[in-house]
Amino acid sequence: MLGDAGAGFVSKIDPDQDRAGSAWWFAFREERLLVQNAIQGTTLPFVEDLGALDLTPSRTIYLGRLDGRDCFTATLPSEASAPNGFAFQGLRALFGNLPEDLLAVAGRATQLLTWDRTHRFCGQCGAPTEPVTGERAMRCAGCGHLAYPRLSPAVIVQVTRGEEILLARGKNFAEGMYSTPAGFVEPGETLEEAVAREIGEELGITVTNIRYFGSQPWPFPHQLMVGFTAEWVGGEITIDETELADARWFTRDAMPNLPSPISISRRLIDDYLHGDGSR
Repeated sequence: MLGDAGAGFVSKIDPDQDRAGSAWWFAFREERLLVQNAIQGTTLPFVEDLGALDLTPSRTIYLGRLDGRDCFTATLPSEASAPNGFAFQGLRALFGNLPEDLLAVAGRATQLLTWDRTHRFCGQCGAPTEPVTGERAMRCAGCGHLAYPRLSPAVIVQVTRGEEILLARGKNFAEGMYSTPAGFVEPGETLEEAVAREIGEELGITVTNIRYFGSQPWPFPHQLMVGFTAEWVGGEITIDETELADARWFTRDAMPNLPSPISISRRLIDDYLHGDGSR
């Protein structure tokens, strides 16, 4: 699933000093990943460096090793052209096309590039920053302030009322698609408090029996989705129209269009559909 690099991926800060041979390259031009359209399907460049493809990155970050193979991510100039047999595609378009282990590392890669791009200067004094040796951090050359990769935790919730599930449509969703409600955690909140607040604010109902379900990194741009289940206890649906277009109770035999199976939202919905509590 997206963001879960799995047992085959080992995060590392620096490559081995005697590193040699080909590596996986997660090369982005703005928000689009360079992919290769091979006979066996969509894959990524597996070369010693991007110079082999006549590409010159402006920034490069070592990620670690996937099944024993080194992985790098790189920022390409906006004017870079895809070599023959390659194309630039958005991560969402690669759901179900790129192998899941590569897609998972690509999610990690784009988050680190976003952090690198937005932390080149200190947020405290404005001086330039530089990478910290042996640590995933940027240190200010002026005041010494440390900046680590940013994560934005958000809760996402399966709310049930008897045999019904509550699903909502965001204003920017694809036509006809509904998903489980979600929202960002505020400073000072527990995750459970965030669940109760978000459901109350956006949907006008109260819930009980809030229980942890699972989590998923979501690199759009740097969220950590934390899934919960909960049960309706009171109130009628009243949507926050600044956030949502619609929300309804659905039954198993009358479901709307649903999110991609790769998302934790779909896992929460499938958990309800299966009706056996499996996760």
